[in-house]
Amino acid sequence: MALYSEKVMEHFRNPRNVGVIDDANGIGEVGNAKCGDIMKMYLKIEDGIVKDVKFETFGCGSAIASSSMATELIKGKPVKEVKEITNKSVAEALDGLPAHKMHCSVLAEEAIAAALEDYEKRTGNKT
Repeated sequence: MALYSEKVMEHFRNPRNVGVIDDANGIGEVGNAKCGDIMKMYLKIEDGIVKDVKFETFGCGSAIASSSMATELIKGKPVKEVKEITNKSVAEALDGLPAHKMHCSVLAEEAIAAALEDYEKRTGNKT
């Protein structure tokens, strides 16, 4: 049995939504000191909807795949739904992650939460 699912490999090889949003109104950066992964998430929220999302991740294949999948899960969604995204939903959307790589999906959840918190601070809008 393969260590990684086909979806993990696909999102690692061809990550979606990589880059920076220059006029992002929510930016979250998180890291894991134990493994060294760093994830930065950029959100452009308009009228309560995530209109655009991009990420920059320095880390392993699972971290990149988790970032990519997280952006796919939240793009175009109302902020209310985005707040419900968990590391488990990211891992499930990737058809699973090895137990020792679940922390990568946790980083994705934390990056989204940090970006939403930044959005609230910048705009005064409660999400």
